[in-house]
Amino acid sequence: MAFLGISEFKWFVGVVEDRHDPEKLGRLRVRCLGIHTGDKTKIATADLPWASVSLPTTASGISGLGQSPSFIVEGSWVWGYFRDGNDLLQELVVIGTLPGRPSELGNPDKGFYDPNRRDPINEDKPDYKISVYPKEMAEPDTNRLAVNNPDKEHSTLTARKAARELNIPTADFDEVGSNIKASDTDNWSQPDISYKAVYPYNHVFESESGHIREYDDSFTIDEDGIRHNHYRIHERHTSGTSYEIDTAGNRIDLNTASYFNITNADNKHYIKGNSDITIDGRHKVYINKSGTEDNNYDIQVGPNANVNIQVDNGNLNVVTKTGQFNFDVGSDFNCNVAGNYNLNVQGNETKTVEGTTVHNTTGSTTIRGSTIDLNP
Repeated sequence: MAFLGISEFKWFVGVVEDRHDPEKLGRLRVRCLGIHTGDKTKIATADLPWASVSLPTTASGISGLGQSPSFIVEGSWVWGYFRDGNDLLQELVVIGTLPGRPSELGNPDKGFYDPNRRDPINEDKPDYKISVYPKEMAEPDTNRLAVNNPDKEHSTLTARKAARELNIPTADFDEVGSNIKASDTDNWSQPDISYKAVYPYNHVFESESGHIREYDDSFTIDEDGIRHNHYRIHERHTSGTSYEIDTAGNRIDLNTASYFNITNADNKHYIKGNSDITIDGRHKVYINKSGTEDNNYDIQVGPNANVNIQVDNGNLNVVTKTGQFNFDVGSDFNCNVAGNYNLNVQGNETKTVEGTTVHNTTGSTTIRGSTIDLNP
């Protein structure tokens, strides 16, 4: 029996042509230089032997723990050894990949290239004769986000710059007289994209569909010898939903679709600065859905600040279905009505004034009742 350590040790270098392992073990079909011909009419991709992939120590290789399967695609250059020795050359083990600078795009009709077509349907289109990988030629296989060549910017970086939200308005409350004072209003914009990667310090992961994760340890040193850190963490879904933690520690969340947050216990927020919320649509708050007693909705505003509510064009409605509507005013109660003032009381009305009552009416005054007692 031939196996590694007994028979002659033999290395290989080759190109992955298939990763759709029917056993789902993460194996690859590899066409090896000097062993397999590039003529697919003699050795088709389907006739290549399956190669096992050696995993790093961060993957257990058992029970699905760690990363699986390996992140190697068709067109990847790999290297490894034959564990069945120099005689059979059927049991391959891939140890690693060999990145480079592709000098040409792949030809799916030839061996040693990715057999998948960029356009697998339209035979009259140029992309029908070009492999999916490599994506580019005459540039490193290193991710563009890690390289940071301004002449070949990563498409997601371009999209992020174009999608920045600018001049978002906040509530602009109209102050009335000397009794109503509001906070200063201003617009705000999404912070600038803080990407300033320097090779080789930006560590990038990108999947085939475009999911991205960056851990950026980049820095620069200016002419005065002062170091400037450009540390970031960035994660992005291919849809554009993402979050970024910039050098200053600011976190920017961007959702291109809906955001759902379900908490099975308490949810607490502590904001030491200001908070601005701008909503294009409606806003609903439902408190005490369970009907539990004393699950109240409490709002407290500290000293020297106001509660201001402004409806630009609509009504301000407050309804208590069975309870009371209580005001406890520690100072003056001021009410300015631009139109009519209507009060409908279905029970009794009691008004106690400990001071003086003054009624100023420019029109007539009418009082109706079955009995009218003046100072009885």
